[in-house]
Amino acid sequence: MPTPLLLVIGVVVGAAVGALVAYLWVGNANRQRDFVSNAEREKLLSDAETQMKEMVLEAKEEAHRIRMSLEQEVRDARAEIQRSERRVQQKEESIDRKLEDLDRKDQAVTAKELEIGRTRERVNDALAEQVKELERISGMTRAEARTTILTNLEKELNQEIAQKIREGEVIVKEESEKRARNILVTAMQRVAAEQTAETSVSVVAIPSDEMKGRIIGREGRNIRALEHATGVDLIIDDTPEAVILSGFDPVRREVARVALNHLLVDGRIHPARIEEMVTKARGDVQNRIREEGEQAMFETGVTGLHPELVKLLGTLAFRTSYGQNVLTHSKEVSFLCGMAAAEIGADVALAREAGLLHDIGKAIDHEVEGSHAIIGGELLKRLGKPDTLVNAVAAHHMDVEPTSLEAILTVACDAVSAARPGARRETLTTYIKRLEKLESIANSFEGVEKSFAIQAGREIRIIVKPDTIDDSRAQILARDIAKRIEGELSYPGQIKVTVIRETRIVEFAK
Repeated sequence: MPTPLLLVIGVVVGAAVGALVAYLWVGNANRQRDFVSNAEREKLLSDAETQMKEMVLEAKEEAHRIRMSLEQEVRDARAEIQRSERRVQQKEESIDRKLEDLDRKDQAVTAKELEIGRTRERVNDALAEQVKELERISGMTRAEARTTILTNLEKELNQEIAQKIREGEVIVKEESEKRARNILVTAMQRVAAEQTAETSVSVVAIPSDEMKGRIIGREGRNIRALEHATGVDLIIDDTPEAVILSGFDPVRREVARVALNHLLVDGRIHPARIEEMVTKARGDVQNRIREEGEQAMFETGVTGLHPELVKLLGTLAFRTSYGQNVLTHSKEVSFLCGMAAAEIGADVALAREAGLLHDIGKAIDHEVEGSHAIIGGELLKRLGKPDTLVNAVAAHHMDVEPTSLEAILTVACDAVSAARPGARRETLTTYIKRLEKLESIANSFEGVEKSFAIQAGREIRIIVKPDTIDDSRAQILARDIAKRIEGELSYPGQIKVTVIRETRIVEFAK
């Protein structure tokens, strides 16, 4: 408001000043121009006054217009302020209503809490009365009832655990054996071969028992010459038409066998001829060793082996492990490794070579101290074989940590070949000790009445006390015994654990 009034006043003052200036200018002009008449001066003054009045009038009109405009703006501003005030008031009223609703809800919640508290007290009182009534009816205290309930719950949990174990075992078997069966069983069937059961003795058939005297010679000189040349003991006893060769070195035993066969065919048996035939037999056996090594390379598809490795590989044809021919076992492991590697995408050539050479240390383990796996690894390293192959051979009995997939395949396929039924045989003492240990493990568990190892140690049947072990506990017991056997026993293949629980009730009619 003050600013527009000042503007109007300024306009009016400006007009008056303009009129005064015009008047003075006219007067000055009149004085300067003497030649202008008085009539003209009056006209000029009249015009100036008229202009001044018009200017004043225009100034008033402009001031009025400005005033009206400002008043309209003020009215609009006041209206907007009023609308804003109404909106604020409405919001305040809405907030007040919400606060009132919250207060009511808070009071309702408080009332509910009080009611719940009173209800809880009534429920606790009712439960206490029920517990007392149950104790009176059942004749058991609360602690006794809790013990009974926990016992029943434990039985139920044992049943559920046994069920879960059975379901888990089924799932694991289906998933784990699905692929392994396709790889290992198929591979075993394809490479299954007749196993040679050799021992530390060889039997040589002779045409007649009369040849025994000629083999012994005068005062035993022939037999001494043969034993001295071959390093093998000749046993000539009452066995009809047979001579037994005994020695720990199968190559020496083979040399003696070949030499003796040559002597029997030739018919001339004396020390000089014996030395000649032993030398010839030694050459024949070396040729056979080389041929066996080359044949093994050809059958397994392994090429580029060092001549020394070929010779040592052929030597394995005359060595056995638990009655299993080592060279045949090595070829079988090579086949298994190659097929398994092809199935899982590993290096087939490396896996075959590792399987063929994994027992190469057995050819020289009687000359060098240490595990045959470590000996074989050091031999391959000395001959410049790659580290992956060296590790696969050295780690096949876990003497060192396997560092490649091919090394793990070698471990697995070696176990498969050795554990295949009929592949190996144990000594009687070891066999008996293993069965006794198997039964002692089963008998060490609580609730076991007696146990029997059957099926040549491939199954253990366990009779449990029915009043101590229930059906669900029997399932858990079978699993515990199996885990204990896996941890404490070394055995080929697998052992079936059968837990038998039966209740017999006997009554006599008198």
